[in-house]
Parts: sequence; structure tokens; C-alpha cells
Amino acid sequence: MKTIGVIGGMSWESSTEYYRLLNRHAKARLGGHHNARSLMLTVDFAPIEANQRAGNWTALGDQLADAARQLERGGADLVILATNTMHRVYESIEQAIDVPFLHIADPTGNALRAAGITRVGLLGTRYTMEQTFYTGRLSERYDLETLIPNEAERADVHRIIYDELCHGNVNDASRAVYQRVIDELAARGAQAVILGCTEITLLIKPEDSALPVFDTTALHAQAAVDWAIEPV
Repeated sequence: MKTIGVIGGMSWESSTEYYRLLNRHAKARLGGHHNARSLMLTVDFAPIEANQRAGNWTALGDQLADAARQLERGGADLVILATNTMHRVYESIEQAIDVPFLHIADPTGNALRAAGITRVGLLGTRYTMEQTFYTGRLSERYDLETLIPNEAERADVHRIIYDELCHGNVNDASRAVYQRVIDELAARGAQAVILGCTEITLLIKPEDSALPVFDTTALHAQAAVDWAIEPV
């Protein structure tokens, strides 16, 4: 098995989910006592979050490129970034390393197309929902129409991620907020919903949603393990 390098810590709450899912999928694929061979570099989220708010994406790209180089020097054969939002700077990471980089939107795009979905709702941070680095990739590579919540709903979704989920706080009232947002996306014609922030998996499970759920965290981890076992 190849070694998966994970840039984590954004937040560490979702990075623990990555570690669990990587190993669970490796065991499902290989059986016995198998784990996923992995390295994780956990960054300090506080300066990253501050640079996000300041719109300093150049500095963020430099920091994550350095993290990727550290993983490659440590023996990673593949690098993944355990956050949707910071794929805003994925090109900086790809250019910094010689090993492959697995973009988080690609396993989700492939799964949606395989399911026959053409119009999908997207939940994530304000950056992921409002900027084009994510929705544009889904459109250009997978011919997907992406619907995002209205402005007030986007504010609620973003606030719950940063003020609650990033701190490990999972609240029923916030789950109800997300469920109402999903219902609105369904009313506008969404056939499914992307959990486009790696923390949302802590709050919304398939049984909580009126729409089929495509969890980027789970899909990304599974694709990384599949590549590590049978690189393509």
C-alpha cells in the first residue's frame, strides 16, 4: 500500500474523521488487521482562519504548499487536503510537490455523475459556497449545476461551521437549521446535497436529510485509500 499524506487541522475535529475513515476503508478493502498507511501534518488553524477572513489567500497557499512538501519529504506517495475551503489554493499545493494531489471535489463529482445527478445543492463555508473554485470545478469537469443557499442561509451555515462544529459542538438546533436549508434547496430543484465542508459530516447524516447526501469527507477518504491500494 502507498502512503497517504494528509494536511489536517482545519479543523482537527474533521481531521479525526479523516483518520477514522481512512483506516475503516482500508480494513474494508483488505480485511484482517490492515490500516491505511498515512502521515498527517496538523497545521495551526488560528492563523489560517485569520488569513481566510482577511482574504490573504497567497499566504495561505504558501503555508499549505510548505505542509505538502513536508509530507512528501516524510514519504507520502499521495497528498490530500482535509478541508474543502482551502482547496481555494490547491494549485499552490500541486505545484509544490512531485507526488499526486487528490482534489476533494473530484470523488464527489464522480459519485454524483454515477448516481445520475445533474443539479445539486451545496453546503459549506461562505468561501466554498460563494467563490467559484469549487462550483466551477464541478461545472467544468462534471457538468453539474450547483445551487447554493440564499444569503441569510449561507450566513447561518457558515456561522455554525466556525462557531460550533470546528469546536466539536454538535447541536440539535443547528441540525434543524441545516435541515431547513436542505429543504429549501430541494424545493428549488436540487436532486441531492453536497456536504461541502469536512465538519458538516459531524452534524448531518443521511437520515437527517430530505435529499440524498454526498459527504465529501467520506468520498475523499475512500478515494485516497483506493488510490493507495491500486494507484491509477
